[in-house]
Amino acid sequence: MSRLTATVDGYAEPVAAEMVSGNFYRDLGIQASAGRRIMASDDTPSAASVAIISDAYWSRRFGRSAAAIGKKIELNRIPVTIIGVNSPNFIAAQTGRSPEVFVPLSLQQQVLPDADGSMLKNADLWWLQIMGRLKPGVTDKTAQAELNVLLEQAVKSTLPNKKNTDMPRIRVMAGDRGLDSLKNDFAKPVYVLMSLAAIVLLIACTNLANLLLARAAARQREMSVRLAIGAGRWRIIRQVFTESMLLAILGGAVGLLLGYLGRNAIPALIANPWDSSPIDAPFDTRVLAFTIAVSLLTGLLFGVAPAWRATQANVNAGLKDTGRMTSSRSKALAGKALTVFQVSLSVLLLIGAGLFVRTLLNLKSAQLGFRPDHILLFDIDAPLSRYPGAKRVALYRELEERLPEIAGIEALTLSNGPLVSGGTSITNFTPTNSPERKQDRAWVNWVGARFFETMGIPILYGRGFSFHDTKNSPKVAVINKRLAQQFFPKSNPVGQTFRSDNSTIEIAGVCGDTRYSDLRTDPPPTFYLDYAQQKDAGSMTFEVKTAASTGSVVHAIRETVRSIDKDLPLIDVRTQEEQIDSTLSNERLFAALTSGFGVLALILAGIGIYGGMAYNVARRTSEIGIRMALGAQARQVLSMTLREGLLMAGIGVAAGAAAALGLTRFVSAMLYGLKPSDPATLVGASLLLLAVATLAGWLPARRASRVDPMVALRHE
Repeated sequence: MSRLTATVDGYAEPVAAEMVSGNFYRDLGIQASAGRRIMASDDTPSAASVAIISDAYWSRRFGRSAAAIGKKIELNRIPVTIIGVNSPNFIAAQTGRSPEVFVPLSLQQQVLPDADGSMLKNADLWWLQIMGRLKPGVTDKTAQAELNVLLEQAVKSTLPNKKNTDMPRIRVMAGDRGLDSLKNDFAKPVYVLMSLAAIVLLIACTNLANLLLARAAARQREMSVRLAIGAGRWRIIRQVFTESMLLAILGGAVGLLLGYLGRNAIPALIANPWDSSPIDAPFDTRVLAFTIAVSLLTGLLFGVAPAWRATQANVNAGLKDTGRMTSSRSKALAGKALTVFQVSLSVLLLIGAGLFVRTLLNLKSAQLGFRPDHILLFDIDAPLSRYPGAKRVALYRELEERLPEIAGIEALTLSNGPLVSGGTSITNFTPTNSPERKQDRAWVNWVGARFFETMGIPILYGRGFSFHDTKNSPKVAVINKRLAQQFFPKSNPVGQTFRSDNSTIEIAGVCGDTRYSDLRTDPPPTFYLDYAQQKDAGSMTFEVKTAASTGSVVHAIRETVRSIDKDLPLIDVRTQEEQIDSTLSNERLFAALTSGFGVLALILAGIGIYGGMAYNVARRTSEIGIRMALGAQARQVLSMTLREGLLMAGIGVAAGAAAALGLTRFVSAMLYGLKPSDPATLVGASLLLLAVATLAGWLPARRASRVDPMVALRHE
């Protein structure tokens, strides 16, 4: 259901609601944590009006008081009795929604009346979601085929006038997660983010493996002594693996703590300022098990190479003073290869972060066609049970005239759908002076008299709406520039007429183009109608242009509305800028997380390069001392050492950029205003990592250039 107005102890507020059949709780095995559940006897026209509330609403509105059971409240001014409270674990039959009130289907005509009569008896409206439990051995395909046969028989027998029309079909889907709308919205983003997290984890494992390889080389003499006094190779492997696992477990424990502290960070990025997050991810035993598994896996991953190297120690060479230098030189390529691999993954992440950040910036800088600053939005949904048809239009007109009298309000209007809110409304559009064409469609919005002035949308030709446009005056419309160019390319559209929904409407003016549903889509061909000329109006969004702070007028608006009807709450109070920002939740999520991953990868890459070069300098101390004793200058040693680090970084950057060109095409649909192969992003990410690599390599190179030849020659 759409939101209902719940009045409890004289206080009205909007609540999310869901209608269920009388056997819903019984057949799904849902128990009430307090009171009782809805039964079949409650779902009849003659039954008393009852409702069950959610555990969250019970806690928020009633303080978990037992007195809530049996209490009478009003839903859209219809008295109902609370008979129970749902279990905290039960949310709804549709993921992403958190209904606060559940009522029987039989209450539909009372709490949510339809202008054409009962929705349960409307032969043209198909709106119920059906759930059933399959018998053992019955497949989804078999059940779907038999259900569609039964449905067709039922339609033909009860609706004779539907015999020659297309039959509705039943589609059977798994119901273990309810009607899972979140899967379509977040499946791809979650897979992409999990892949990025895996890359960061792989970079960390590569970094640790590289550092442990260097440590294993430094411990070659120790391992040789252990092997010489009788230690088996399996014992050496166990020792190195024990050290790796200790690191992994400690890291996993710290990561688990950080994850717990930041568990609400991602839902907060998706949530709107005026609404809760659609994602509820509990920090439970599954998260703990996953963390333990990943920690053990990473311990194995970065512990394999050091353990293998430890068992390859040459006992005779390792016990000699010079063995360290000769053996470690022969194995230095392994550490360099790991550094190159780590840099390439870091570049890949940086390029991905750059693409998503630039996408967000491009969307935020997109031309809107209207001015969103100092615009306050709120919704009012006058219940049809109290305000049928013309009464609802009259209520909105009264609010439209009285609210601008509040101090601090410069202008006020309303619309059926706020701009850039993700909504769509498309209908037929046929100019009367041209042959009727098929598929003539345009977007439509019902707005108030001062809509264009309030929103800062310019009128290019003709006029906008005024309070003189009423249901008794000729119907007029304002079309946008895009629609005028599409349907009236060679003539002035002002004064011409068109047909839409069996009505003839005159074009009073042409306005500028604005974004409608979202920022990604170009302004569509749109026409605007004055809601006051319609027979009825549904839920409306009020747009209020304020002189300064939007928060200062909210209380005055709420009091004015209450003076007209105390049971009319302001729904979803927010600013126009917050409304626009809510449509960018996915882009904001990707930009924030990929930037975080990119910075982390950059730090890890810098640590890896620094650690590798520092070990290399320590390993080659004797060599550097000899070079300097023979006349090599400090700048030559600095250049030689730094060049080696930059060479590894350069190879890694080239490999990472090539990988990015092949992989980023899979996220091309998630980008805006740039291509996956965007040169600026590729070059910028590459230069950034090379700069970090230069900085990370500078300190070890500088240390190498300051080696004292006399000290170095005694190093071995």
